[in-house]
Amino acid sequence: MMATSSRSLHGQIVHELGKLIIAGTYKPGEVLPREELLAEQLQVSRTALRESLRVLGSKGLIETKQKIGTRVRDATHWNLLDPDVLAWHGAALPDLEFVEQLAEMRELIEPAAAALAAQRRTTAQLERIQQAYASMAAAVDMEAWAAADLRFHHAVLDATANALLRPLFSVIETALGSYLLLSAQKADADFKYSLPRHARVLQAIADQQPEDARQAMLEMIADSRRNLREGARPTP
Repeated sequence: MMATSSRSLHGQIVHELGKLIIAGTYKPGEVLPREELLAEQLQVSRTALRESLRVLGSKGLIETKQKIGTRVRDATHWNLLDPDVLAWHGAALPDLEFVEQLAEMRELIEPAAAALAAQRRTTAQLERIQQAYASMAAAVDMEAWAAADLRFHHAVLDATANALLRPLFSVIETALGSYLLLSAQKADADFKYSLPRHARVLQAIADQQPEDARQAMLEMIADSRRNLREGARPTP
């Protein structure tokens, strides 16, 4: 059995099926096994399965039609900003298209945020960026590095003093965290290879040089993008 309580069972069904779809086990256009067969495979009731399929439908992953069954929708319909969908992308080796799209989103947001941070940061905000950088430098494994790296980017975005930009971090946090960890894993033993690039961003913000901060962040993202392109799986 997958779980004991109905709530945890329901959540686990959604999680398991979501991961299978994102990872490409069930591909776009493919019809899922019949309800009774899928419920048997997952060892859950058909009622719990139906509830879970409704949740996946609300996230844009599947659609159910009479005489056809439940079919995986094309990825263009997936709600990629949904926290669960982002988490499932992170749990699987991301495909090349997702790597490119996330890098593009970062390029649109983070260089401008770094420039604003250089203009507007307070002493306390600069200290938080410095503390995150120090944690990156002191990290003894990839997980600690990626967590500190995520705090660094969060602190930069927070230093923009833009109330509309700050909530963006909560939207992309899961995907960005997975992205940063994958980038560190790709670098293998040299997972701190991008520390000098972070140092340049930090120095530009400390010196209150907006264009230097913008360029340093753009170069950091481009470097991470190149690193992850090699490890991404082909887009289905």
